[in-house]
Amino acid sequence: MGSTSLEPGFTWPLSEHPRQFDLGHILNSAVSDAITPAEIGALGLHHTGLWECNLKDNSLIWSGGSYDIFGLRRGSAVTREQCLAHYCEHSRARLEALRRHAIRRRRGFTIDIEIRSAAIGERRRVRVIGAPVCDGDAVVRLHGLKLVI
Repeated sequence: MGSTSLEPGFTWPLSEHPRQFDLGHILNSAVSDAITPAEIGALGLHHTGLWECNLKDNSLIWSGGSYDIFGLRRGSAVTREQCLAHYCEHSRARLEALRRHAIRRRRGFTIDIEIRSAAIGERRRVRVIGAPVCDGDAVVRLHGLKLVI
């Protein structure tokens, strides 16, 4: 993939959560999780994946589509640090800054990033849509959707 620039990320108030996640309802990854790709690194039916990160310990929960996007074996244990190692440096820095802002301000976010697939080493452009999950005033998790773009 060439060195095309990615759009900067942006945040949105949690009150817009239903509007920002409409695409997630249309492309429900639960449907595509039933269809396992022929090989690791191949993309699932909709090229989408659901994700969740527990902020207490940074543990991840991924749907099958997220594993496919990163070229990892479905169901394998993946730490957040291992996941971030697949992000191209400029994307990782932008995502981390936007993530900190989203947690601190309790805002959803959307960002286009670039990763390297583990299985085939190719670069992929991915849109990450995320939102905090709050327990009272505290943000306890982030969750969202990843889409190959």
